[in-house]
Amino acid sequence: MKSTATAYLFTFFLLFGSVFGTGAQDKSAAGNEGQSIREKLSGYFSPPEEYRDNYGNYRSPLEFYDGRRVNSPKEWKKRRKEILEQWNGMMGKWPPLIRKQKMEITETTEEAGFIRHRIRYDWLPGQQTNGYLLVPPGPGKKPAVIVVFYEPETAIGLKGEYRDFAYQLARRGFVTLSIGTTATTNAKTYSLYYPDIENSAIQPLSVLACAAANSWYVLSKRPEVDPERIGIMGHSYGGKWAMFASCLFEKFACAVWSDPGIVFDDSRPNVNYWEPWYLGYYPPPWSGTWRSQGSVEDAKGLYPELIRKGYDLHELHALMAPRPFLVSGGSEDTPERWKALNHTIAVNRLLGHENRVAMHNRKDHSPNAESNEVIYMFFEYFLKYSKP
Repeated sequence: MKSTATAYLFTFFLLFGSVFGTGAQDKSAAGNEGQSIREKLSGYFSPPEEYRDNYGNYRSPLEFYDGRRVNSPKEWKKRRKEILEQWNGMMGKWPPLIRKQKMEITETTEEAGFIRHRIRYDWLPGQQTNGYLLVPPGPGKKPAVIVVFYEPETAIGLKGEYRDFAYQLARRGFVTLSIGTTATTNAKTYSLYYPDIENSAIQPLSVLACAAANSWYVLSKRPEVDPERIGIMGHSYGGKWAMFASCLFEKFACAVWSDPGIVFDDSRPNVNYWEPWYLGYYPPPWSGTWRSQGSVEDAKGLYPELIRKGYDLHELHALMAPRPFLVSGGSEDTPERWKALNHTIAVNRLLGHENRVAMHNRKDHSPNAESNEVIYMFFEYFLKYSKP
C-alpha cells in the first residue's frame, strides 16, 4: 500500500509539476518577448538631441486658458476637462453614444490564420456602416485594434501595398475591425456629417471621432475582445481620424497615427485641416465642388478661427496622457514635430509616467515594411505585454 501510494503521489507531482513548470516557462517566455520588444522600441520614445526640451511656439497645455499653471495631477484633471470642453464646444457636441447594440455578421470567410466576417452596425444615430471583423483562433479574450481609412478593404489586404494593417495585426493574434467612409469617398465628400451633409452641427473630423467611439462600444461587446485592450490606428486621412478619435474618446487604450500631419501646418498641402470635410465645414450654398475650394486661402468654417485664436492640435495630443501613442511619421510628420510632442511628454511627467509618446520617421508619406514593423511591435507591447 505504502509503495502504491508513493507511486501515485510521485505521478501526481510529475504531471502537475510539469504543467506548472510549463506555465512558468510560458510566462517567462512572454516576459522575455515583451522585454525584447520594449528594447527595440526604446529609441523611439526620445526626441533627437536638437529637439529635446524644445517646445516650439505652442501654447503649453499645462496652462489653463486664463494663464494659471497646472502644478499637480489633480489640477491636470481640471485642465484636461477644460481642453475637452473647449474643443467640443468649438467643433460641436456629439449626439449620445450608442452603447448598446450588436454587430450583425452578414458573411463569413475562413482565411489563413483568422476568420473574416463581413459586418454592419450603427456608427452614428440613423447611419449604418459596413466593415470587416478579423478574428484569430484560440480561446479567451484578445487585444483588438480598429483600423480606419477611406474604405475598409485596404486594411484587410485587398488593395494598397503596406496598408494591410488589419490583416497583418490579425495574423499576430489581434482581433481587428476595419472600417471606412466608402459612400462619402465615392461621392468625394470624404467624411461623415451629422445629422447630414447639408446641416452638419459638428465639424466632420469630430463626427468621425464619434463614429469611432461607437465602433469601440460595438467591438467591446464581442466575446473574443478584451475591452480594456482596444487600440486604434490609421494612415493619412485615417491618421487624422484615429488621432481625433483617440484624443477625444479616452476608452482607446493606445493609438498609432501614421503621417496625418499632427499639427496645423498651412505650408503642407496634405496637412489640410482647412478642408470642409475636416475642420473647415460650412453649410450650403457651395460654389463648385469642395475639392475646387481646397486651398487654405479659401478656408471657411472653424479652421480660420482656430488659427486666429492660437489653437493647435498639441492640446488634443495632451488628452491622451497617460495613454501611449505612436506617430509613424513620413513626409508630413518629420522629427521637427517633436516640438509639439514634447508638450505631451511634459504632461505625462507631471502624472508620473515616461515612455508614453513615441515617433518613428521615414522619408516618404507612404508606409513601408520598417515603419509597419514598428507599428505592430508598438501594439504588441502595449496591448499584449504591458498593463493598459
